[in-house]
Amino acid sequence: MNLVDKAKNFVADKVADVKKPEASITDVDLKDVGSQGITYLAKISVKNPYGVSVPICDIKYSLKSVDRIIASGVVPDPGSLKGNDDTMLDVGIKVPHSVLVSLIKDIGADWDVDYLLEIKLIVDLPVVGNITIPLSQKGEMKLPSFADFFK
Repeated sequence: MNLVDKAKNFVADKVADVKKPEASITDVDLKDVGSQGITYLAKISVKNPYGVSVPICDIKYSLKSVDRIIASGVVPDPGSLKGNDDTMLDVGIKVPHSVLVSLIKDIGADWDVDYLLEIKLIVDLPVVGNITIPLSQKGEMKLPSFADFFK
């Protein structure tokens, strides 16, 4: 093994041992009903093991129901993770009314829709560079009732 290969292996081993922020989706709930659609709010808790703040590059999300994507996007300018602390992040997910109408045939009597939320949190770690923290959560989301449209 030559010197370059040894150096690559050494760096790969060290990067694998680097502490990484840990994240989890803590809640997904109906936030708003508007003329363009409805907005769900996903809350993400992220623990930063570093003593310095870590910039968040992107938060990408995809909301699926009945094996199809009903909303996807990127959160613009998500900010930073506080050093040696937990940071709560809010991800607003807008679902157009036209998509909800197409889901009506899949809705049961309880007015719930099964969902799969996938989030990719991309952070810029010192020395290491960008890493992606994948998150996912399955559950049921409540659709707004007619009364929610008139609030």
